[in-house]
Amino acid sequence: MNVEEMKKAVAKEALKFIEDEMVVGLGTGSTTAYFIKYLGKLIMEGELEDVYGVPTSHQARLLALEVGGIPVVSLDEVDAIDIAVDGADEVDPHMNLIKGGRGAALTMEKIIEYRAGMFIVLVDESKLVEYLGQKMPVPIEVIPAAWRAIAEELEVFNATAELRMAVKKDGPVVTDNGNFILDAKFARIEDPLDLEIELNTIPGVVENGIFADIADIILVGTPEGVKRMER
Repeated sequence: MNVEEMKKAVAKEALKFIEDEMVVGLGTGSTTAYFIKYLGKLIMEGELEDVYGVPTSHQARLLALEVGGIPVVSLDEVDAIDIAVDGADEVDPHMNLIKGGRGAALTMEKIIEYRAGMFIVLVDESKLVEYLGQKMPVPIEVIPAAWRAIAEELEVFNATAELRMAVKKDGPVVTDNGNFILDAKFARIEDPLDLEIELNTIPGVVENGIFADIADIILVGTPEGVKRMER
């Protein structure tokens, strides 16, 4: 299988966890997009009933509406989230994650996925790393007025940070919450949970892209098929 086939395979495998009357957190990104499309199709065909989706971003919401079939609700409208399905940029052997590398939706993703009864992560095998930070910087959502001060503060952690710039517009990437993203490169992240907590203590930091001790199941697409990691 090529990479796109791996993404489709893990997206289809995640559908096996969805049951009638579930509230599902809809993640952001290319792999989760396949899941949203497949889920909408199952609902429209009547194979699933009374399934509602809580999107983690404008992108996920727009895709769900475009696909049809998935009634979209906000976090305020539900009492609980049964399951959340999303991708990741890196996965270490202990199932810790880095997220937010492309969609910059890490804050709402973390809010929804920490509240889900089960969190399933969809990746292809290229996202597996020996330690977090091996390939990707850690995205950090920051208040715009504080980005430069926070970048300097990150030097205490022996990290170098760059303001993420937009591709098809002038200026920096602006998140769904109206904030900026700093991409912080660490030499090696030895304790993801400790770093996740410490970064969030810096004044002006809204949230960071380390998701430690949160994933319940990780579905990994490989040329040989879908493999499963479980906590």
